[in-house]
Amino acid sequence: MNGSPRQIDLLIQGGIILCMDAERRVLEGHCIAIDKGRILEICPDSADKYQPKQSINASDCIVMPGLINLHTHLAMTYFRGLADDLPLERWLNDYIWPLEARLLNRDFIYHAALHGAAEMIKNGITQINDMYFNMAAIADACTAAGLRAVIGEVVLDNGSSSPKKREFGSMVLEYRQRYADNPLIDFCLTPHSIYACSRDSLEQVVHASRKHNILLHMHLSETRSEVEQCQKERGCKPVQYLKEIGMLDCPAIYAHGIWLDEEEIDLLSGTPSSIAICTDSNLKLASGILPLASYLKKGINACFATDGVASNNNLDILAEMDCTAKLHKAITGDPCFLPAPQVLAMATVESARALGVERQRGSLEAGKDADICILSLNGVESQPLYNPYSQVVYNLGSKQVRDVVIQGEVVLRHGVLQKLDEAELLGFSRQYQNQIKAELKL
Repeated sequence: MNGSPRQIDLLIQGGIILCMDAERRVLEGHCIAIDKGRILEICPDSADKYQPKQSINASDCIVMPGLINLHTHLAMTYFRGLADDLPLERWLNDYIWPLEARLLNRDFIYHAALHGAAEMIKNGITQINDMYFNMAAIADACTAAGLRAVIGEVVLDNGSSSPKKREFGSMVLEYRQRYADNPLIDFCLTPHSIYACSRDSLEQVVHASRKHNILLHMHLSETRSEVEQCQKERGCKPVQYLKEIGMLDCPAIYAHGIWLDEEEIDLLSGTPSSIAICTDSNLKLASGILPLASYLKKGINACFATDGVASNNNLDILAEMDCTAKLHKAITGDPCFLPAPQVLAMATVESARALGVERQRGSLEAGKDADICILSLNGVESQPLYNPYSQVVYNLGSKQVRDVVIQGEVVLRHGVLQKLDEAELLGFSRQYQNQIKAELKL
């Protein structure tokens, strides 16, 4: 370097760095050099080694990989708080699906997804795995916000034959080509569920996944009645049914997974399957509590998700981590179950593994994408600090999310969105709220 400082895009200095790498390094007195969207190196802080275009002073902060939300319905953000305190089947059949049939168009989906993307970022989330309609609208919203997303067009035919025969994989490949120059966006295959898809549709999805090596994303065993319906109509349990049609051979993320028994968990073990834990949503809808200890004992990758705000009612992964860890300590009767470092790994590097991108992100290491969450410790509610992992999981929340970097770009600085106008988002939210209230005659 001939003694001259190297020019880079961004330098993060100070703070406690939780690398979440294989060694689980915890570093202090270091800086993170970022250039062209990736981490150049993590090294002892040196004021004269780099000349950054931008810098972040992370003193009195925890610096860690961005959180990954493994199961979302981003464009359902405008349905927050709608028809609460109802069973899942009534909530879906009497409110959500009828409203979607009347209201959904590209503008509605785009603005609702943009609102949700802003909330994700303010919660320290840098990547989502989304299932909804109109992939282009959601991709464009996430791009505008600077949020990384894997997006799927929901396959939904309510048990009848699919109205349009199509090669699902070709659709994903077409969208991948359309967004080939966008490093934030990728696409997957998203059959809604066993109860909402015909066998023909699921077999087409499995064929497409195998042919093109595309990730699957699906609801599974969210309610007891769903399991009973599968046994009645298909003559077997849900996971047995998926094995029969070949889905267990495909890389897949299954949301909820509450009502699997030990036989089904054994079937999942050793497959390229991950479970998206949606604790808050499941508790709110009284759907049940997943057998997390059994999943982990059998080596099944289980990671965190919020579900959509219509059934949660927030997009706060930090809250999910806290609630899930404490709930399952109580269920197992073991205060040592789910220690804080494991919980944080499930929200970062293990979630990246579920998406098949663990070589690109999920931990802070040289060469990986610069997706970073910075949490402020500068508050009476955040001190004193003895164990940074414990502080993240049991103490800090979305209010402490100060800065967020995605693909090397600062998208949240000192709590302020950098690519979106929050007042404008609220204006659209109120506009669509009035439209929804008119539809429901509220």
